[in-house]
Amino acid sequence: MNTKLRIAVVGAGYWGPNLARNFRANPEWDLVAICDLDRDRAQRVADGVGGARVVTSLKDLLESDDIDAVAIATPAATHHGIARAALSAGKHVMVEKPLADTGVKGRDMVRAAADRGLVLMADHTYCYTPAVLKIRELVAEGALGDILFIDSVRVNLGLIQPDVDVFWDLAPHDLSIIDFVLPGGLRPLSVSAHGADPLGAGKACVGYLALPLANGAMAHVHVNWLSPTKIRQMIIGGTKRTLVWDDLNPQQRVSVYDRGVDLSLQAVGGEARRESTISYRLGDTWSPALPEHEALGAMATEFARSIREKRPARTDGESGLRVLAVLEAATRSLAAAELAPVADIRASADDLSLIGEAS
Repeated sequence: MNTKLRIAVVGAGYWGPNLARNFRANPEWDLVAICDLDRDRAQRVADGVGGARVVTSLKDLLESDDIDAVAIATPAATHHGIARAALSAGKHVMVEKPLADTGVKGRDMVRAAADRGLVLMADHTYCYTPAVLKIRELVAEGALGDILFIDSVRVNLGLIQPDVDVFWDLAPHDLSIIDFVLPGGLRPLSVSAHGADPLGAGKACVGYLALPLANGAMAHVHVNWLSPTKIRQMIIGGTKRTLVWDDLNPQQRVSVYDRGVDLSLQAVGGEARRESTISYRLGDTWSPALPEHEALGAMATEFARSIREKRPARTDGESGLRVLAVLEAATRSLAAAELAPVADIRASADDLSLIGEAS
């Protein structure tokens, strides 16, 4: 049990170096190899973490007997093929978000891992931040009460991706967080997506997701590549308290407000008619103390422990599938959007004459 697990990072592009650095620094892991089609790029990553074997062939990598697991940091369209090959070779797999580019491929990956008794983990990095771990704890212990709404904003002046729209690029972060903190995970009753392409990029650059939840609650996600300001904020309102997470505020990332609206119903007179009484609750605001650790380091530790303990990871393949289900539903919603025309509010001469006759 004290022997380090051996891992290879597949993909030396944007995210791969971050994974390599954290697996190298983690006492649970021995970073054995960096695999990428571009040898020079893989070598730079290997050199940056103090050395690791450089491999350009996935087949050669998976035939190695000195690797227990692989971490995949490649474009989403390649996740299924690489993960299935790794699982067939008996390797545990961690996959960058989203789990796959379709639900069918994602479900195939989950089945393959289960059939072989291997761990398939989604790298939902934000779920391992101290702030989100605390939010999950507060929701689980009932500190917020029953959840009434979740409002999430993730906007910045970002890179327009060549292969996906803003929903598939940014929303997986928010959806994975909501899935992580809600008891039972994210299971919306439906998905309504609205997107805009004001640049003519051929894909939605600004998007809104509306996700009705059980018991009348609502989740809403706003993602945007075109905002001149960067916002990473989530508000979770409950029957007892409301929580605000501001990821860009290092001094006070999480604030809990004992403020809200109380609604009570009472009978009026002897009739069956009922009347609502509204009162406003204005209590204290407090900010929980949060430990300091890098989310990717905690993710790497969770991956190792799930393998050693032979249990699903906290962000397992099933959580990845729930996020994929929402993304696919959002795509269908965009494709099938039927917009109701808005009536012209300008009164015509005929309208005005009719108003005059009526008066």
